[in-house]
Formats: sequence, structure tokens, C-alpha cells
Amino acid sequence: MSAHILIAYNEPVLPLTHHDAESEREILATIAGMQEALRSLGHEVRCFGVSHDLAPFLAELQYRRPAVVVNAFEGFGDDGATEITFAGLLEWHKVPFTGSPSHALALARNKPLTKRVLQDAGLPTAPFFLVDRVPIPPSTLPWPLMVKPSCQDASVGIDQGSVVTTPEQLAERAALILARYGAPVLVEQFLPGRELLVPVIETPDCHALWPGEMTFRASEDLWPIVTYDAKWTEGTPDYRSVAFQPQALLDPTTSAQLGSLAREAFTLLGLRDYGRVDFRMLPSGEVFILEVNPNPDLHPNGEISRGYRATGGTYAELLGALVSHALSRAGKRCD
Repeated sequence: MSAHILIAYNEPVLPLTHHDAESEREILATIAGMQEALRSLGHEVRCFGVSHDLAPFLAELQYRRPAVVVNAFEGFGDDGATEITFAGLLEWHKVPFTGSPSHALALARNKPLTKRVLQDAGLPTAPFFLVDRVPIPPSTLPWPLMVKPSCQDASVGIDQGSVVTTPEQLAERAALILARYGAPVLVEQFLPGRELLVPVIETPDCHALWPGEMTFRASEDLWPIVTYDAKWTEGTPDYRSVAFQPQALLDPTTSAQLGSLAREAFTLLGLRDYGRVDFRMLPSGEVFILEVNPNPDLHPNGEISRGYRATGGTYAELLGALVSHALSRAGKRCD
């Protein structure tokens, strides 16, 4: 059955010279792929780039009244927390939309709070502490450590300097992140081993796909981490050192264990429709949750889409299932 679909996304606002500009502009390619896929299913599709002035978007909702909004709004580059606000706006206007509700976005965006919720539920995550100011008290965690912003995604704020091995490096890196992204700074024990990504789809039953894997080319000069350059800056050493495999080489027992943990984290944080849970698996086989990602990238060649295709489905079928699930919520109270 065809439907009037509005794809809403954030208009890029950062200047091209900004250090995080590329991560914000990638949404334009994603929107083009979404529109083509949904039209291939027979839907009437419009795309709307949302700016800081919300009046035109509110008029679009009022006068065109879409049956469902595909929420591709990732937050403005100069204020990522607007991702939460935008979902709340859709809830306020009782518009069915794809993806997680505002309260889940708010929780998952706060990495320290997410880690505490995971810990309280008995789910494994790396030991950590927070830095609000410098000077920093002595660390009680074993070296090396990973230093990252607390409320950013898309690897923003992550580069090879994020892994530190001395108190002096920790102080310098924490001061940099405090100045650039604000407090608190998240400092975690660095975990060696494999980086495994588990997509979770809820349409309507919640199931985990087979884990994918970020593979790292061995290098004495580079830490095996997914930096901003590894994601966004083609031609850099980091970009060349990392590759994504949609189906990791794992035994069924390990895959099932990761899937169970991913579904539990997905449900615990209140995610909806689709998400991704990232893990590190130590050489011993012990696993830890690194991140819980609501509304992850739905680019046709992104991790979620490639993982779904590996099961035999198509990109259009994935989007169609998400739209159908959102439509099923029409007339119901937003959670």
C-alpha cells in the first residue's frame, strides 16, 4: 500500500573548512538513496531539509500532512542535541515517524549515562571515569586509555591521539576535548581485540542480524580504532587501514551471545525500529559494549544496510519495513 512519506533531514550548517563538516554533509547522499528506494516501492516521497528556522517545516506538517516521517534528522553540526529536540517535535505534533523516540535518543547520546545504565543492568562495558576539569586526578585504570567526547557520535572527536599511554598525554588530550566539545570528557580503559557491530531491527519483532566487523590493517603507527578520518576522510592512513565486513567470521554460539546482548541493550535504552550495538571482543573471547547507537546511518552502503542485504533482503525492503512499522503506530500515543 502506497503512502505519502516525508523524509526529514538536517540541512548542513557547518562551513566546509570546519573539522567536522564531512560527517554532517554525508546525510545528503543518504537522502538521495532513501528517496529512490521508497519511490521504487510505489510511495509518494518528498524530502525536506530542516534549517534552524523551524517555521517552514511546521507548515509542511500542517498543510501536507504526511502519513509518516522518515526521520533522518541527525542534529545540526553546531548543536547535535537538536536530534533529540526534533524527535520531540514530531511527538508533540503526533506524527508517526521512523526510528527511536526522543527519550531514547537523549539517553543514548549521553555516553556516561548509557554506560551507567548498562552497568546497573549487569551488561558488560569498559571501566571508565569522567573528567570535568583539569588538572586530572591520577587514573586508577590500566594503560592505555581511550579519551572521547561524552555526547558526540559519528566518531567526531576521535583520532589517533584519542588513545593515551601516559598521564601527560591524558592531561593534554582531556584539555583538548574539554575546550572543543565541553565537559565531561569520557575516559575508558582501552580494549584490544575485534570490533564487532550488531544491527538490531524491530519490524515489529526485535531481532539481531549477524554481526559485522570493523577490521584493522596491522600497523605500528596506528591504533586499531575507528577514528573520524577512518570514517570520513578518504585517502588518509586511517581510512586506508579500516574496512567493514558485513558478516564477521564467528561461530554461531558467539554470534548468538552478541545478538542477545545487543537486543537486551536495545530494549533497555528504549530504542525503536532499528539500532546498532558496537562491541569489543578481547582475545580471550570476553565481550564489552562500546556504544549503543539509535538511528544509525541508513546510507545504502552503510553498516545497517549492508548487514540487512547480507540476510537476503534489499535496501528498499528494509526502508519499507521501517515505514510500515511507523505507520502501524499512527493514532497511538508516542512512547
